[in-house]
Amino acid sequence: MNSAYQVKILFKEKEHILGVDNHRMLHGCNKFTENRKLRRVWLNSDDSINRVSMLNAPYLPFNNNNVYKYKNINICIRLGKSFYNKRKNPLKPGGYSDSGADIAYSLRSNNIPIVTPVDTPCLTSDMDWVFPDTEEGINTAISKGAKTLWANTILFNTHPLNFMSFREDIKLVGHLPSDVHKFDNKWIANELIKNNGILVPHAILIGNSANNGTYRLNDITLDILNKKGIRFPAVIKPIRGRGSQGVRKVDSIDQMKGFAEKLLSTRTIVDGQYSFVYGDTLILEEYLRGEEITVTVMPPGTYNINFKNITFNKYWHLPLVKRFNHISGIAPYSGVVAVIDNSALVSNEEMQNSIYKRVAQDCEKAAQIIRPLAPIRIDCRSIAPEKPFALFDINMKPNMTGPGRPGRSMQNSLSCIAANGIGWSYPDFLKAMLRQAWQITKYIR
Repeated sequence: MNSAYQVKILFKEKEHILGVDNHRMLHGCNKFTENRKLRRVWLNSDDSINRVSMLNAPYLPFNNNNVYKYKNINICIRLGKSFYNKRKNPLKPGGYSDSGADIAYSLRSNNIPIVTPVDTPCLTSDMDWVFPDTEEGINTAISKGAKTLWANTILFNTHPLNFMSFREDIKLVGHLPSDVHKFDNKWIANELIKNNGILVPHAILIGNSANNGTYRLNDITLDILNKKGIRFPAVIKPIRGRGSQGVRKVDSIDQMKGFAEKLLSTRTIVDGQYSFVYGDTLILEEYLRGEEITVTVMPPGTYNINFKNITFNKYWHLPLVKRFNHISGIAPYSGVVAVIDNSALVSNEEMQNSIYKRVAQDCEKAAQIIRPLAPIRIDCRSIAPEKPFALFDINMKPNMTGPGRPGRSMQNSLSCIAANGIGWSYPDFLKAMLRQAWQITKYIR
């Protein structure tokens, strides 16, 4: 297939879409031929112009048009897992199969029927317990009898869950793919809650070029940063990321520019083509000097706590968890330092402090704004010792590792530690999440 079609983008035709097949360019408004070989394209200002959606995938939103501007589209580039804005989202080796295996093993050990890819999964083989989050993997799980899918993965707009057909009895544990795609963008999430009166760090967007509010890296001065409330030390981080990967405290403007240039130039190969690992835009935000905590927020629903069914009509938080033993001012990735070695519950006595009560309320308010359908975890840090907490990172996919399988006794996640604070074991926490599973056809049409 020719990979260099010229595409004319018409001004302000929001619903205008472009299609390419093996022979010709088609264009129209929301209607295409029934030719299933047609590869559909819908351009997006937040997505690379040299990509198209996978065959038969739903369209990406078209929200940035240019008058009579011609661009090249390279055909047949697959939208891989966690692929956004000219880059592949940093992933763990093996994806999230380790926590997926922990979840499946713990539920099966508590007499909950679990479907696995192999009939007798090996306790130490993660991939024996989890299905690929592809259309084929999902269909295989359903064909083996699964009625509830646990989306222990990063979701996005073009994930198969968004365009597959499901029976009405199929449920999901997890979020709407569109919500994860939107709020996994740390800038969008923080701007939204900031505009609703929640304290977040002062921050700006930086990149190699100035556009859409992004500051060109070489144009940034101390005066610009001071006017934006940012002084050194500061923190650089990717707009989308995993754990603390790509996150660093920088102590000077020269150090900031050097590290930013390194991130912006880091590339990987996806489907035979180079892709920028961290995209073309980063976040530079003020460094918060106080204590760090993390708050797991649960969706409304009925939960069993201390052998009683309790119904929450609003979002509610599990006990707060404090973080310590940072490395160069940043909490290390849990794959490097187990969270049980640098995290602990905030005590009941400490919770009497109004500062802790306020941040817990802010986290519940943030969840009410985002309206997730499964737990989220929000990282917070006080702006200075004994000062209010700011919310700096909303995690739509909290780590869900936990003890149970051989060699996994040290794998408590932050949310699991929080759950322990209300008397839940790891299996109890998982069963509470399972109880909130929602009907796919009700939310995704």
